[in-house]
Amino acid sequence: MIRELLNLQAYRSHEMLVSPARGTAQIWRLVMGIVLIAGVVLLVSQFVNQTLVTLMGNAGYAALIGADGGSTPISVLYLLTSFGFLTLGVVVALRVAHQRGFAAMFGDGTLFRQQFVSVLAMMLLLNICIVILPPWTVGMPIEPNIDIEAWALLLPFAIAAILVQVSAEEIVFRGYLQQQFAARFSSPLIWLGVPSALFGLGHYMPVAAGENAVILAVWAGLFGLAMADITARAGTLGPAIALHLSHNAVAILFVSIQDELSGLALYTVELDLADSEAISGMFPVEFMMILISWLGARLAIRR
Repeated sequence: MIRELLNLQAYRSHEMLVSPARGTAQIWRLVMGIVLIAGVVLLVSQFVNQTLVTLMGNAGYAALIGADGGSTPISVLYLLTSFGFLTLGVVVALRVAHQRGFAAMFGDGTLFRQQFVSVLAMMLLLNICIVILPPWTVGMPIEPNIDIEAWALLLPFAIAAILVQVSAEEIVFRGYLQQQFAARFSSPLIWLGVPSALFGLGHYMPVAAGENAVILAVWAGLFGLAMADITARAGTLGPAIALHLSHNAVAILFVSIQDELSGLALYTVELDLADSEAISGMFPVEFMMILISWLGARLAIRR
């Protein structure tokens, strides 16, 4: 797999994404862009939150954001859609720090749509196979969480919210950061590795996961590396967004960890992220899912 990741010939299509960034690839611009993204997210989130507090009151706002970790449908929808602030930050950073447009970050529009649909169909097929083939449990008891009729009514809004969330993460890490690093540095060890490491660091949760925070961050970093590689092979963000959408949809809409963004899930499992034995047992399975999904996406785009 490592040799595949370092195969520069396989990344020829990446130039379609990188070339618009080459004219403004200075490191100071990248630093400025990151600061702008963080600033926009902070300012917009504060403005939105303060507006909601004014309109709804403290109690209503607390219920909306899900102070209990996102165990209600409305709190999960709000938390997911709030990732759109990241996308807005990237729009501002591109315009102010790099004098470039937003649309070019996604790659060719027609190719983006074709690859997105192809990979999403492959992920759907893969997940259907996982459901059909044994074993037919997740290794721990699952409990019903939301009524099927309510779940179906919420489904279109939930999918849209998840799409906002995964698109924002792909735009920041496989879009902005990967493209700007690739425009400045020729080695894939840098432009694949650094954004993936930052993606993993963003999932470091020592309060919730305790000693398992490192292994969960490593898992996220490996997932980010797979998304980075498939983006470089595809030449658009379509496959990474589709794969990420599929992954998060399963975790948020079907079987979720109790009280951890579980408000939209049909079923929940009671799992303590700080339970070292449970997490270490799940890690090989999750790693294999990353590998299989990565290979499936490559097959879908034939790269």
